Amino acid sequence: MRGISVELTTLWIEGITRSGKTHRLIQEFTYWVELKRQGKKSNSPINSITQELASSVLILAANDDNRRELADQLSLSVQRSYPVICKTPLGFIRDEVILFWPLLFEKLNLKAQFPLLLRPETEQELATKLWRPQLDQDYFKLTRSTEYRFVRQTLDLLLLAGASGTPIEDIPYILDHHSSQNETILDPTHEQPNLSQLRGQLIIEWQEWCLNRGLLTYGLIYSLYWRYLLPNTQYQHHLTHRYQAIFADDVDDYPAITKDLIDILLNNGVIGRFTYNPHGQIRLGLNADPQYLSQLASRCQVELLPDPFNLSSQYGDLIVQLATDPLNITPLPDQITSIQTISRAQLLRQTAEFIINAIKQNKIKPQDIVIIAPGLDDIARYTLSEILTSAGISLKPLNEQRPLISFSLVRALLSLLGLIYPGLGRLILGDDIAQMLTILSQQPDTENNKLVAMIDPVRAGLIADYCYHIDQELPKLLPVESFPRWDRLGYRATQSYHNICHWIDEIKLLQKQDPFLTPIIVLDRAIKHFFGTGKYLAYEELAALRELIETTQHYWEIDGRLRQHNPTPPPSKETLIQFIQLLRRGTITANPRPIRNIGKKDESVTLATIFQYRSLRHSHPWQIWLDASSVLWEKGGASVLFCAPLFLRKWSRHTLSHEDEFEADKARLERILRDLLGRVTDKIILCHSDLNIKGTEQMGPLLTLINGS
Repeated sequence: MRGISVELTTLWIEGITRSGKTHRLIQEFTYWVELKRQGKKSNSPINSITQELASSVLILAANDDNRRELADQLSLSVQRSYPVICKTPLGFIRDEVILFWPLLFEKLNLKAQFPLLLRPETEQELATKLWRPQLDQDYFKLTRSTEYRFVRQTLDLLLLAGASGTPIEDIPYILDHHSSQNETILDPTHEQPNLSQLRGQLIIEWQEWCLNRGLLTYGLIYSLYWRYLLPNTQYQHHLTHRYQAIFADDVDDYPAITKDLIDILLNNGVIGRFTYNPHGQIRLGLNADPQYLSQLASRCQVELLPDPFNLSSQYGDLIVQLATDPLNITPLPDQITSIQTISRAQLLRQTAEFIINAIKQNKIKPQDIVIIAPGLDDIARYTLSEILTSAGISLKPLNEQRPLISFSLVRALLSLLGLIYPGLGRLILGDDIAQMLTILSQQPDTENNKLVAMIDPVRAGLIADYCYHIDQELPKLLPVESFPRWDRLGYRATQSYHNICHWIDEIKLLQKQDPFLTPIIVLDRAIKHFFGTGKYLAYEELAALRELIETTQHYWEIDGRLRQHNPTPPPSKETLIQFIQLLRRGTITANPRPIRNIGKKDESVTLATIFQYRSLRHSHPWQIWLDASSVLWEKGGASVLFCAPLFLRKWSRHTLSHEDEFEADKARLERILRDLLGRVTDKIILCHSDLNIKGTEQMGPLLTLINGS
């Protein structure tokens, strides 16, 4: 096999985008598996060899999408004869913390209880409650949005500290070196506290509160792993005797503590294979430390892959020069064209029409086009989807995360809970009841393969007006005869309404007989009764229902743990009220699992943000850069956490200046451009509007490219 390293030395595979790094990693993996199989005794059972191989190799990928694809490719490389287990760094560390939890609660003198992982939205809610006394102090001037941001940023500091291997006691000192810390949230008319010290105190309080209750967050998982578990000699003994090899793809996206883990493995004779992309570093600013991970190269045999022949190798230097030098007026190559309008509304329409015409003229297939934007708002997503769908072209948003509350099925089920459990009347309005009746009355139309509402919106509105008894404690549905002209509703609507009322009465009776009938059980029964197997529901709706059940189960699991530590727990209805309010705030989203198209390739235009597309690590013949003149192209935005540069191992303890931020933005823009150029084979279309969605002029760094196209 050409290119395989003959000796089992540790190998560092470095190359730019699409240079074949993952392919080389797969080659090395296949070679290692064959070598191990040949080394076993011929009389060893096949199952025994396979099981031993599965548990003796650690395989890591940068994110969940990459993990699934890498696992599939590795499995195919060994003819699916080997059970490939691939994890993300966070996934591995989380599993290790839970698996070796007894070592941790002995070390920290904690109560022996199984740890529960908090979701980010639950973490935010509980931290806000815990910190409420400090947040309500006079020296703060917090609105709902600024309070949310302050809490989120403070929790993110724990995540950054844990991922970088920084003691949380050092956080106040680190924050003092940041040029701006949201001083605007402090009221200048009162004596102001040291905001860095306050954040540090809140984080320590939060950590102690969580650990005493056996609750874990991603930040705590990182902190517990590097500070207590990884240095533990008993754990290191298990770790180094468990693994013989480590294969890690795209280590430029790994947190710093992953290098500390890898160092321990290499020090104990474990062989390693690592890939690194200098134009990657996608998670730099979230929790990755690519420069620190790159130090692993000094311990490895380095293999530099040749640059592939693509737009990046041909025009990468030119594009970067044009983007960073506004005075440069060099014309662009023919492969880069543009669509230019005055308003953004015109741009969205012309972009969609350009795609439609290109597909109808057989210039390109839908699956070969990707629309990439620095940020995606609902207007752009809806407009592009509507225009393309009306032309018979499907648009697939990448990793779309719609709030659960945006699904009418979810809203209907929440309204249903309000009619079953007492004390929820103030949360349920007449319009909610009308929508619930329409959704829950749907029946399958087998001829057209869809659901049809037996109670249409007009009849549902009339029923809600006359038959919904509003009451804060015990709201209920009255008999249909409460509507004077109920005979005008029709047989189908009347029967459907009777069926809904009958089901509610049955569940309320069960609830009285069994006080432990939790909302999880009620929701599960409601979904089975009203939606059946989900045969006629869209995939997104099924994903929303699944996420609703999982979220409900998680919320009540956490609530049960908190009640064990609360001598005076609040009434159960308060938990349900808080749960409904949490969903209505829109912070919980549906995360559909990837659809595996067996046999037939997905024929959809892809829509993604820059971060989403780069994280997927795919390529397309055509790339459409939406809002190409936006200033967001050089800004990290949501992909850079508060004070993230201060938690890199290379930080020299100097205060970050605006010049530092400028250089970081410039370096990020160059990586983005080179990476995207490496992921396109035929054509780039720059889409520019003079005015952005707010009506202000767009003067982003790529404006020079547009002028030269």
